[in-house]
Amino acid sequence: MTLPACPNCRSEYTYEDGLMLVCPECAHEWSASAAEASADDAAVIKDSVGNTLQDGDTITVIKDLKVKGTSLVVKVGTKVKNIRLVEGDHDIDCKIDGIGAMKLKSEFVRKV
Repeated sequence: MTLPACPNCRSEYTYEDGLMLVCPECAHEWSASAAEASADDAAVIKDSVGNTLQDGDTITVIKDLKVKGTSLVVKVGTKVKNIRLVEGDHDIDCKIDGIGAMKLKSEFVRKV
């Protein structure tokens, strides 16, 4: 049986300790049953209205978003083509015309 990688640091050197899985590199502990359940749900990212997003989709921004560290703003209605889904808090990786590469949260976009 192959143990899953650590959800915290992605280390492959996890081991079992009773009913828990432990990462020796970052000391993160999690239950084995939760790891199996999260593996099924991890791939589903939904937009603000509940549509499932996939790599390559076109989305529209539903709220003015300030770009951190600059005076730029991504305006409501901005279309973003060819998105890429990534793991993390900001789960959409994209390129916006006039601004460049950005990461967006799926809660602020809608699938076109």
